[in-house]
Amino acid sequence: MKTILCYGDSNTWGYNPKTKIRYAKDMIWTSVLKKRLGDEYEVICEGLNGRTTVWDDPIEGEYRNGKNYLFPCIHTHKPIDLVVLFLGSNDLKHRFSLQAVDVAKGVEVLVKIIKGSDTGPNMQPPEVLVIVPPPMEKGIEDVPIMCGGIEKSLKFSEEFQNVLQEQCYLMDASKFIRSSKIDGLHLDPEAHEKLGICISAYIRSIF
Repeated sequence: MKTILCYGDSNTWGYNPKTKIRYAKDMIWTSVLKKRLGDEYEVICEGLNGRTTVWDDPIEGEYRNGKNYLFPCIHTHKPIDLVVLFLGSNDLKHRFSLQAVDVAKGVEVLVKIIKGSDTGPNMQPPEVLVIVPPPMEKGIEDVPIMCGGIEKSLKFSEEFQNVLQEQCYLMDASKFIRSSKIDGLHLDPEAHEKLGICISAYIRSIF
């Protein structure tokens, strides 16, 4: 059995933009992924609302720093065959004053932590698949802390490619899903379904 660890933010946790609570677990993309991959795979969902790549959030909580929890997380679940990283959108909160390239560099730090670990099979590093978050949509303009996020998120594809293309597997979510029009940031049920299906096909191509 292969172990897949999905490490992300509210879109991995399963935040519902309509109800503002969690989707039923079988609707979240990680559950769709598990169903599509079948019994030969274990899929672990490690999603946290507000999680950043490497940044302490002095307002919403420093525990949301994805770098701080990543190392104990991968050691908790080892051996891991593949880590799926789906992070970046929260880095664009206005308080961090970051550009898309900074977000990509933050993801790069996480990739290097994983690739430098012995948490894969036979004490080797796991493989890493980075999911490039889809751009934000118009609804995000109503959220003051995300001011300017749309324009910056439109550069995710380019900057993630520039920074990460030689270091890990890379899948651009904007090629097949869009952020919800309800709040411009989270995923609708259809997007969760499509994301899980597309990631499952990509993972099968890796293994």
